[in-house]
Formats: sequence, C-alpha cells, structure tokens
Amino acid sequence: MGKFEFIAMMAMLMALNALAIDIMLPALQDIGAALNVEAVNDRQFIVSSYLFGFGFAQLVYGPISDRFGRRAPMIVGLVIYILCALAIVAVPSFGGLLALRFLQGAGAASTRVITVSIVRDVFGGRAMAEVMSLIMMVFMIVPIIAPGTGQLIMLGGNWHMIFLFIGVMAGAILVWMTMRLPETLAPEDVRPLTVKSVIAGFRIVLTNRVALCYTLAATFIFGALFGFINSAQQIYVGVYGLGAWFPVAFAAVAAFMSLASFINSRLVGRFGMRRLSHASLLGFILVTAVWMLVQVLGPQPMPFLLFLSFFGLAMFQFGWIGANFNSLAMEPLGHVAGTASSVLGFMSTVGGAAIGAVIGQAFDGTAFPMVLGFCSVGVIGLVFVLIAEKGKLFQPHNPRA
Repeated sequence: MGKFEFIAMMAMLMALNALAIDIMLPALQDIGAALNVEAVNDRQFIVSSYLFGFGFAQLVYGPISDRFGRRAPMIVGLVIYILCALAIVAVPSFGGLLALRFLQGAGAASTRVITVSIVRDVFGGRAMAEVMSLIMMVFMIVPIIAPGTGQLIMLGGNWHMIFLFIGVMAGAILVWMTMRLPETLAPEDVRPLTVKSVIAGFRIVLTNRVALCYTLAATFIFGALFGFINSAQQIYVGVYGLGAWFPVAFAAVAAFMSLASFINSRLVGRFGMRRLSHASLLGFILVTAVWMLVQVLGPQPMPFLLFLSFFGLAMFQFGWIGANFNSLAMEPLGHVAGTASSVLGFMSTVGGAAIGAVIGQAFDGTAFPMVLGFCSVGVIGLVFVLIAEKGKLFQPHNPRA
C-alpha cells in the first residue's frame, strides 16, 4: 500500500467516528420530537452516550490488538458499528436509541485505538506527527460536509435515513480495509493477553510523565470541542437563527481545523511538535480570553461574523494542538502501542466527553458558557504541559525522522 492510500484509509477509518456525530446534528431537534424528548438539553445525550461508549471500549481494543494484531479487532469493531447504525433505523424509544448509540460508540472505538496503533507501528517521531497531521486534515473533511449531508438527507427523507447512510458508508470502508490493509503489528511486539500483562502495560503508560500529562492536556482541550458539538445546534440555530444555514457555519469552522492540520504537516518536520503545539496552546488561550471579554462586555448576542471569527481562530489553534499532543503522548510508548493508544484514548475521550457534557449542559441561551469553558480548559491544559516539560516550553526533543 502506498503512503497516499495509507493516509486516506486511516483518515476514513477515523472519520467514521466524526461521521456518527456530526451528520446527525441538524436532525437532533427532529429526533427529540419523534422520540418525545421534552428537555431541550437532553438531546445532547445522543452525542454524549456515543462518546462514552467510544471512550470506555478503547480500554478493551488496545490489549486485544497487541495480542491478536490490528486487523481482526478492527473488523469486529466495524461490524458492531454497522449493525448498531442499522438497528437505530427501527428504534422505538429514546432510551433504546441511547443504548444503541453507546454500543455504536463502543464499536467505533476500534477505529481510534487501532488506527493510531497502526500509524505508530509504521512511523515514529516527527514523521508520525506529519502523517497524523495529514490524516487529521483528511479526517476534518467529514465535519465540513457531514452536517450538510445530514441536512440534505433530511430534505429527502427523515432522520432514520441518516443512520442508514452511516451504516452503508461504514460497510464500504470495511470492505476496502479488509481487502487492502496488511497486518502491521511486528511479531516481536506481540504481548500476551493476561491480566498480569495488561496491568503491566497500563502501568507503563500511566507512569510515563510525558505521555500522561500530554494526554491530560489533550483531554481538557478535546473537552472544549465536545462542549461545542453538544451545543452547536442550539447556538447556531437557537441563538443566531441560522436554520438551514447551520451546516455551512459548522463547515466553516471545521475548514479552519483542516487547514491548520495541513499547515502543521508541512511545518512539524522543521520546527518540531513541541514548538508548534506549545505556541498554538498559548494562542488558543489568548484568543479565547479576548473572546470571553468581548462576550461579556459587548452586545448580546455577539454579532455572528465576530463570533465566527473568534471561533475560527480558536479552532485553527486546536488543529495544531490535537495531532501534536497525540503524537507526543504516543512517542515514548511504541513498544506497547496498542495498550498505550487504548489507555490514552480512553482518558481523552471519556474525560473530554464528561467535560464537554458539563459545558454543553451549562448552555443558558447564550454562548458565554461555551466560551468560558474554552478559556478554562486551555489554561488547565497549559498546566499539564508545563508539568510534562518540567516548566520549560518550546524545547525540541525529537529528531526529524
């Protein structure tokens, strides 16, 4: 498999997770009405239940993929994802929908854990950060087009068809992966699947200061993103009245993140992961702090173009943070890549989903809780980075290759 096809496949596997979240955002109101959801904020649980399933299941896939290889566990996870998507088409209740969403997220966890493990199997150092940035660039195309795709499906059918579409897309990617992806786990890196071995692997991950602190920093930053996703429909439609234009505004912000990932892939080999991610984290804090001040002192609601400008700048910084923090966390753990990916993915997803749920549930009819949440998690993330780096930022550690 060539590098181009490899990056495209890894991106599409990871994008199934974004697809399962973003494509249904325009349909949350219709789903709530169809399944008799009375509290407006309760619709957010359609996203949160998926994220919690996605997060907890990652602990399982890592040790399994370190023992049995990357392909078989990935196939099992994709089958679970597809079956749950198809089952939701006929779900009769909101509780049933949430249960299936949790299981669907559990299936999708394979795409996060094992994809990162595969990339770590093949690349290391700045090369891994460059590849992950390209994967994230392609991956971010899905949030750009998914809400609009969901809106188009709603125009021609109903919200059930969205889940049918998700299942069909995942089936096509499963066939592609099965036919073209070789096993990447080296025989010498196979670990026994025993309680002692799993605990030892978890201990290796959790006692590595750099890996743990960068994961915690990423957890809080991802919490901001999940908080926005939870309340995006309410802000864009409820506060700003965008209606059918909601997918366009959502895509504009995702485009900033995709552009940032591409630029990061071009610069990381020259400047290094630490210099780029530390600068972008400081930029994220500065942008969100100014945004919060304008939100408090300016007119209510903030003019939409100003809101979108602040948001785009913040998410541009996020595009530099995400791939680099993940690569920095995984870099010292190549010998336990599957277990490391599962533990770090569990922490960042479950922790980020919990933080995002708090931010989303704080929605009070304005964007202020979200902006406050963004600035707060940025500051907390900086604290963990300082602990990881013993108080010194911008210090390169990795070779170019």
